Amino acid sequence: MLRTKIRHTPTHVKLTIVTETFPPEINGVAMTFGHIASELGRRGHQVTVCRPRRDDLSNGAAHPEFHEVALPGLPIPGYPLLRLGLPAGGRLRRRWRADRPDLVHVVTEGPLGTSAVTAARELDVPVTSSFHTNFHTYTAHYGFAPLRHAALGWLRHVHNRTVRTFAPTTELCAELTALGFVGLRVLSRGVDTVQFNPGQASTALRATWGAGPDDPVVLHAGRMAAEKNYPLLFRAFAALRAAEPRCRFVLVGDGPLRPRLEREHPDCLFTGFIPREELARHYASADLYVHASLTETFGNVLTEAMASGLAVAGFDYAAARQFIRDGENGLTVPCDQPDRLIAAAVRLATDAPLRTRLRRAARLTLEPQSWDHVITRFEADLLAVVAAHRSS
Repeated sequence: MLRTKIRHTPTHVKLTIVTETFPPEINGVAMTFGHIASELGRRGHQVTVCRPRRDDLSNGAAHPEFHEVALPGLPIPGYPLLRLGLPAGGRLRRRWRADRPDLVHVVTEGPLGTSAVTAARELDVPVTSSFHTNFHTYTAHYGFAPLRHAALGWLRHVHNRTVRTFAPTTELCAELTALGFVGLRVLSRGVDTVQFNPGQASTALRATWGAGPDDPVVLHAGRMAAEKNYPLLFRAFAALRAAEPRCRFVLVGDGPLRPRLEREHPDCLFTGFIPREELARHYASADLYVHASLTETFGNVLTEAMASGLAVAGFDYAAARQFIRDGENGLTVPCDQPDRLIAAAVRLATDAPLRTRLRRAARLTLEPQSWDHVITRFEADLLAVVAAHRSS
């Protein structure tokens, strides 16, 4: 008689997260997995984070919810703010033979992440992965457009060696499936709706920007890099200034383009990187947000802006498609019509009643998108992978 195995889903597991970016680095992927590691640790899972050593960014903060393992890495050429993790298959195999994890989750597809996939498979440890960055589309922005096909093939190879690949939207999952990726699941992005909320607004901060109570302030936050479509953003700023001369422009963040952008746009305020609590004050103290990028897999900045009560305008894809209802809680335009994005931004700057209505609706839309809900779904998916592996 055939005997059927019964699958028992565990309640707590030993999870190793392998990533080439993690707090105190400031970007959407680092922030996302900082939240995930902390929350899964609080829920009783034994979480270890393997990441490149960053003594230069050490903030001395203790993390009782998870354990960090520092591995060798190098600054990314031309982008020293981020590290490229070096292959660490030997170290990881030795570590995992001595203390075997129930699951390995690989966040990034660099040399460190790729070596972790190989090591986990050799030891028969289930391994999952995340797709967070459209590296294959970045090739055009850095002068390597002919390498797009090779980059896509590499990404597909890495992810298809894992049991599950998590992407931030159903739209991206469908796109990757059409490109030959398998085992796709959604891992959305949450928002800290306590930290990012309209109550963080500061009239004193607005005064340092030279903005009066009725002067529209346009905020932009993010990595200042070629793929973020800054030429279009500054075209929008110019149109806003022509339509409403009282507009002020505040740009938060850093990156390779910042020195040139500061030289070319002395009328804008560049803050550099700021702590997240200060970022929340900056969002809430502004009035509108223009999202010009077309290379995001999600776009955390857009949801943070909406949670902070800003009127937003962006292209109809990724987070904007997921959360914005055009004309109800923000404005969206087709991805191939940049002039319409500029027109939408001008409309927000010059129509105060519309701006006020959209700001209220944006906050209400994001209030249910807490990290707790997002991580609960991700936790269930990871536990299901462990249970399936144990019963196989």
